[in-house]
Amino acid sequence: MDEILNLDTVSKYNDLFGVETLHPLVSVIDFSKCEAVDPRRMRVGFYTVFLKEVKCGEMLYGRGTYDYQDGTMVFLAPGQCYGINATGKVKGKGWALVFHPDLLRGTQLGRNIRQYTFFSYEVNEALHLSEQERRTILDCMHNIDHELHHAIDKHSRTLIVNNIEMLLNYCVRFYDRQFITRSEVVNRDILSRFERLLDDYMDSDKPQTIGLPTVQYCAGELHLSPNYFGDLIKRETGRTAQEQIRLRLIDAAKERVLDRSRSISEIAYDLGFKYPAHFTRLFKNTVGCTPVEYRNVN
Repeated sequence: MDEILNLDTVSKYNDLFGVETLHPLVSVIDFSKCEAVDPRRMRVGFYTVFLKEVKCGEMLYGRGTYDYQDGTMVFLAPGQCYGINATGKVKGKGWALVFHPDLLRGTQLGRNIRQYTFFSYEVNEALHLSEQERRTILDCMHNIDHELHHAIDKHSRTLIVNNIEMLLNYCVRFYDRQFITRSEVVNRDILSRFERLLDDYMDSDKPQTIGLPTVQYCAGELHLSPNYFGDLIKRETGRTAQEQIRLRLIDAAKERVLDRSRSISEIAYDLGFKYPAHFTRLFKNTVGCTPVEYRNVN
């Protein structure tokens, strides 16, 4: 399992599972019809969407593991690494949609693919489907597979890409549902931990040694991927994680600006700004006046 198999094309991925390549840039794979394969780690050069129907071992993502259960969807972007941790050959039951970035060149989906942030989620932030949602995803998979078995003509690429986009849009809807129906206690706990994390950060020497707190830093401390963390905070508060960080910075700044024994530049550096002018600009854009003006009227 230490050696990583690099699969940069859809056809190489198909060959691994003994699947016929119907289109060089996209494939729909029914794992129940595939050959059993040895467990291994692989790095893919294309987008991959997994729908797992039965448990067949732990899925490896990076160096972590994920208990890959029924009705679970996992999304991988090009360049990501995954594998299955199991004893002996693996014979799965489920589906995979794989499509190369070249398929999307010049299309609306190609221009918007980065908006589907779940391709950068960690595996432990997978999408868990209801039975009805699973059927919807399978319908999309079947539609794409049906088009792949149709003789290629001038409409093929458009229809395939449109069906992929529909599937991804359904996943956006189902993730929204998961954010809402997921335990409110869990979501509130993450938000509370985020707020405490910012408070502790601002009260420590980290602003002077590390700089301003970032979304990536906060997500890492909360053991979440930046995209998942950002999406969760947006849904819980209506603001982006970056906006939440800036508001906490300004709250801390307001308190410190009122200390007339310290210059605005000193306060800016203590908060983690490299340049006092950047601090003044952010303060004015947020509060409506400069730090000096705020100090003079309070």
